[in-house]
Order: sequence, then structure tokens, then C-alpha cells
Amino acid sequence: MTQVQQIEVVEEVSAQLRETGAGAFLNHLRFTAMQCRTKPQTELFQACALLQVSRSDCQAAHSEALMRCLGQALGQPARLLAPGTAEMTFDERWLVQVGTACADGDDLSLAFLLRSRVAHENRRLITFLIRRIADCFSLN
Repeated sequence: MTQVQQIEVVEEVSAQLRETGAGAFLNHLRFTAMQCRTKPQTELFQACALLQVSRSDCQAAHSEALMRCLGQALGQPARLLAPGTAEMTFDERWLVQVGTACADGDDLSLAFLLRSRVAHENRRLITFLIRRIADCFSLN
């Protein structure tokens, strides 16, 4: 693929993200990941148990819990780029696809995506967190 073709693909993906609302979803997660870099990683079950928040704080609390536990759920640190970057990493594409599957009610795709990367014991909690975050965005 030539550099011109790569630029066209990146611009096309960027336009699709802006149109679908997935860009806002991804940028929100990118901002949250940046804020969580200096915080200690949290055990997934502990983070979900602490989520007693009001509806207005829901999005921020669930996003922070997800970003602080995502490395544990994936078995390696997630790679997220700076907010506003048109390019997406594999981890970011996966997060957008999981969020879109949640928003669309596509349980088969969601199950496939989770089985491909998340240990069985963590799937329910990761699904819960991503569903709550995706509810705040128009991903479908």
C-alpha cells in the first residue's frame, strides 16, 4: 500500500468515526486512559464493586474503571493513542467494535470479540463497563 493510499484510508476511517459517533467514544476513552496513566492499576472485580455512582458521574466512573482494568482483562497493557489522532491501534479498533456491538445489541459479535481477547472470568465485568459507557454515545 502506498503512502497516498494509507492517507486515504486514514481519512476515510476518520470520517467514518466522526459520522458514527465512534470517534467521540474513542476519544473519551483516550482522554480517560491519559488521566489514568499515573494512577495504579485496579483489580477488575474490585473496580466494579466500587462503582456506586450517581447517573451524572456514571460515564466518567465507568470509563476510569475500564481504563484502569483493561490491561488485566487483556493480559497486556492496552495501547491507546492521543485523543484526536486519526490513526487507530488494534486495541482501539477492538474497543470501538465492542462498543458498537453493545450499542447495536449484536450479542453474537460481542461474544466473539470478547472471547478473542478477554479471559472468561473477566468477560461479564468488561461487558458491563463497556455497555454503560456505550450507552452515553450514539454508536449505532
